[in-house]
Amino acid sequence: MAGICLIRLGGVRPAFLPAIGGLRSENAAHRIAVEWDDGGTAREGVFIPRRDTNSVLNRVAGGRIFPGDHHSAKFRVSEAAGCFELEMRSDDGITIVCVKARVTDKLPTGSIFHSLEQASDFFQSGALGWSSRSQENTFDGLELHCEQWRMEPLAVEKVESSFFQDAKIFPAGSVKFDSAFLMRDIAHEWHARGRLAVKTTAI
Repeated sequence: MAGICLIRLGGVRPAFLPAIGGLRSENAAHRIAVEWDDGGTAREGVFIPRRDTNSVLNRVAGGRIFPGDHHSAKFRVSEAAGCFELEMRSDDGITIVCVKARVTDKLPTGSIFHSLEQASDFFQSGALGWSSRSQENTFDGLELHCEQWRMEPLAVEKVESSFFQDAKIFPAGSVKFDSAFLMRDIAHEWHARGRLAVKTTAI
């Protein structure tokens, strides 16, 4: 399972500062569900090969002050009466994402998820993400903590991603759209989970 997490962050601030003001930004993270062994314990989370943002602070501080390298991108977003349209284009021309969707009360026919509860449990288990860094085989850990976990299904009219449509990464026919969900007005915190260096062995 893989997907794109489109995130509008509002009131961003360090935890020790009062909840007044804060920064706002549009962000996108391409995510791939993964499992790994941690000292004999099976863990679940996501691998994030790329993060994009319209925030200069996120781009400059990402990978330095807080986890995850970020690429500069421009976002065009519109919302009206439960309908959403988003277009993102990275400044390096590598990543393009387009989505048009509306809030609904049911999952799409044929979804791998049999219920909203099952989908919610799956995404909640992927709250820990490991993001690629410029250094090869090195990853930053970041975990999402929400005061509430509340999801709504979306009926998607249009979805495009240059990442998932890249035949050099995903051969033709290997990617199929499944479903989309919305989380809004959720108070949350992000917690750094250190840095992971993976050793490779030559064969």
